[in-house]
Amino acid sequence: MTRAPRRRASRAPVLSRTDVAPQVAKLSWADRLDILDSLSLLLDQIYVHLPLKRSLYGFDILRALASLRLQSTSINDVQFHRELTTLINRLRDAHTQYQGPYEGRREGVVASLPFLVEGFGPREDTTYLVSKIDHNEVKDRYFTEGVQITHWNGIPFDRALDLHAEVETGGRPDSRLARALESLTFRSLEYAPPPNEEWVIIDFLDNRRTKRTIRLSWKNIEPEFAPSSGQRGLATRFRRSIHLGAEAVRRAKKYRFNRDLWKAETKSVRTGSKKQKLASKFADFLTARVERTACGDYGYLRIWSFDVDDDEAFIEAASMLVKDLPDRGLIIDIRNNPGGLIWAAERLLQIFTPNPVQPTKFALRTTSTTAEMARAVFNREELGVWSNSLTTAESTGEPYSAHIPITSMEQCSNIGQRYGGPVVVICDANTYSSGDLFAAGVVDNGIGPLVCVGDATGAGGANVWSARDLVDALRPTKLPLPRFPKGVDFQMSVRRAVRSGAADGALIEDGGVAGQRYDMTGNDVVNGNRDLIEHCARILATQPWTRMNVKRLASGIEVETVGLDRIDVYVSGHPACPSTPVARDGKHLLKLRVGKHETVEIVGFSQDTVRQKRRIGQ
Repeated sequence: MTRAPRRRASRAPVLSRTDVAPQVAKLSWADRLDILDSLSLLLDQIYVHLPLKRSLYGFDILRALASLRLQSTSINDVQFHRELTTLINRLRDAHTQYQGPYEGRREGVVASLPFLVEGFGPREDTTYLVSKIDHNEVKDRYFTEGVQITHWNGIPFDRALDLHAEVETGGRPDSRLARALESLTFRSLEYAPPPNEEWVIIDFLDNRRTKRTIRLSWKNIEPEFAPSSGQRGLATRFRRSIHLGAEAVRRAKKYRFNRDLWKAETKSVRTGSKKQKLASKFADFLTARVERTACGDYGYLRIWSFDVDDDEAFIEAASMLVKDLPDRGLIIDIRNNPGGLIWAAERLLQIFTPNPVQPTKFALRTTSTTAEMARAVFNREELGVWSNSLTTAESTGEPYSAHIPITSMEQCSNIGQRYGGPVVVICDANTYSSGDLFAAGVVDNGIGPLVCVGDATGAGGANVWSARDLVDALRPTKLPLPRFPKGVDFQMSVRRAVRSGAADGALIEDGGVAGQRYDMTGNDVVNGNRDLIEHCARILATQPWTRMNVKRLASGIEVETVGLDRIDVYVSGHPACPSTPVARDGKHLLKLRVGKHETVEIVGFSQDTVRQKRRIGQ
């Protein structure tokens, strides 16, 4: 049941024919009962969203599993696993998934078609265009970027999308629809069987509005994970919030549509500057460029994923990238971000704000099992801070433990601001897990406006553990361990996330984080998000703007300012001198005697509001 850490990407993916009639490993009746009993135990005692899902969807997963138990001797293995997958998916929780023992299945494999579909316009009148094509596989000269899809296997496309959305895991209709649109052409096989059909028949209008038809076959891609992926790490495995299927799909898309970038990530930079090495290490997760807009030049930072193995180095790489971007404003794009390491997402927020960052908080369900897990000596590092509230709640009847951050306040403020310009963040209904947490942090800490393609983020508000994690956490206790036959796997939401700041206590699961709604345009779909970027540039142009650059000299501290009227200086946390009024923009020399190893923090004010903050000497 336990799985070895995922392998480092070491070879090019191979496109292979998708097996549409998968072979399921034979299970005895006892094996089936072990699966059902283990799932029932974990869901009843540890699954953090159980009361929410019962209340929200009127669905009792435990009763459903008990019913399947009665039927388990009268159905075959394929029927058993498909029925079980369907029941788990009815929880609408992409963090809580079941994997059947399909023979030949490999971790991270994605079934894909050689193109991508995107929609534009309002939800009630959406047009669907082909936005990307793998021209290595598609040779039809009429099937090009920009053609409009009208039918899917003979079904009007809108209806086909609705039908597929019914089996997706999103909590809101728009998030289910967004995932359905993606999985029509890219489908992770990590926690789902292969597509039922070997090929699809697509009716489309070509660029001359002529009706045409094409047949395209499913292929398997095994994209593996980037060299710096957190999938290989054990030290951070309990601190993750990720949609594994979406991460595998993200990698598969990159291989399909950007082979040059794919090849570049395998060629790590061994010589050169620190910046070049860090940029190379996190090339799969971060990209940056300057966007020239009608309102001026702005920075653009794309955060593709938070699935990293080193949050400190990840933040340093992001800091180095934004340092070279215009300080007039920054567009941060986290659309389709599947999440990853919670520390990476929440600690990154501090480099964009001069103010302290409050992280999201997490809680466990109060049960005898979670209380005993938290009391176990070997679990104290991970669960110890929740132990007292879990023990108390056993006698008071509180349904949840105390809500406590996984990322501490100190971790969220120990680096400080690195980018001083205004920030706007773009998300969508496929922004999930740690992507949800990042978006929540932006809004709740007042870092900048949130622009959302859709109603809100994907609404994945939990810390997710694998079956291996759950077994390891239960092992130090006297509780029965779940037993899964070989090839069967499971992952589950263990700690739920609630927001901080003005939205303190608001649940993220099933609701997500809302922002200013934006409907994509046809120009966005076929021309690199052009209208979306111009929209964000107009928002940035209305935001207050100041500048502060700091440099340590032999004679003191040089501070360059624009738009600031006062400077405060702290050395090792203590005021170093009275507040310094700033009468003009430009460079100012603060004559201070500062020890070589002392940390200096300079705070810039405009009309009594903190606008800039920098630390040197860390």
